[in-house]
Amino acid sequence: MRKEPDTAPEVFLSLDQLSGEIAHEINNPLGIIVQEIEWIQHLLKSDTLTECREAEDLKDSVREIEAQVQRCKVIVQRLLSLARQIEPVLQAVNVNALAEKLIALVSIEAREKNISIQNRLKPDLPVVYTDPPLVRQVLLHLLVNAVQAIERDGIITVTTSATPDGFAEVAVEDNGCGIPQQNLEKIFTPFFTTKPEGKGTGLGLVTCRKIIERLGGRISVQSEMGKCTMFTVRLPLTGQVDKEDFHDVEQTKSADSRR
Repeated sequence: MRKEPDTAPEVFLSLDQLSGEIAHEINNPLGIIVQEIEWIQHLLKSDTLTECREAEDLKDSVREIEAQVQRCKVIVQRLLSLARQIEPVLQAVNVNALAEKLIALVSIEAREKNISIQNRLKPDLPVVYTDPPLVRQVLLHLLVNAVQAIERDGIITVTTSATPDGFAEVAVEDNGCGIPQQNLEKIFTPFFTTKPEGKGTGLGLVTCRKIIERLGGRISVQSEMGKCTMFTVRLPLTGQVDKEDFHDVEQTKSADSRR
């Protein structure tokens, strides 16, 4: 079944504002927690506490707190990324070449899990006028998600094509476990994730959707339980950026500054 997220700009605007406010509110106590962790670690090195029978247990607990703080900081950064309005810098992009580089990057981890990444790249795919770092961010996320969905022993297929109505499409398909219909309806919902606790924030696909729509495109998903899942990114060849999505945008002089 093919599922495209409903377009709701006003919801995204509210989400942008809320994400930024939440991120800043969380950042302050996180900073204090980090300082207190460092102080506790310093105290644990003292002779008095070193001789304490529970010292190692205390150190393990502090390390766990530190790990969870780092996880929170990642979530904060993603919230800030979601809230930040960055104006795309359009350039002529060879999407096939970009996809090949990302496949090579992700293949390093995939091979360790006996996962093969195959490509079916259209040889004469037209140049796409878009923002390379933003497209790279989306495709990398989809590839990593595909590896995680398979876990071990599977195949990921990356396909590129051009449509008669002036769009380039990149499809990332995996033969993993598939997505249940009830979850398929929520997959682009903020903070929704099917990953184990600590493995996902539920913001990745939301950010991908926002980026692609900002570039004038669409992202959709098809899935069949127990067989496969395919995400398709659709980008206009001519770089028709959605200007209505920019409110108080950050000016960027070159795409290189965000690589």
